[in-house]
Amino acid sequence: MTRYEFRVEGRLTQEARTAIGDMRVTEIAPETVIDGDVVDESHLHGIIVQLQTLGITVVSARPVPE
Repeated sequence: MTRYEFRVEGRLTQEARTAIGDMRVTEIAPETVIDGDVVDESHLHGIIVQLQTLGITVVSARPVPE
């Protein structure tokens, strides 16, 4: 398991916050940072697809060093 940080454009709606589950959300204008544990590469791609399906533009996704 690896901790990842996703930076996305703008603010998240309540619907988006609910959809991402137990990941932490921090607003750092003009972006929002979402971080949490990612089990494997398939999980990583699933999170990115889920964000895109919600209409969220992913700016970056990177593992967070321990």
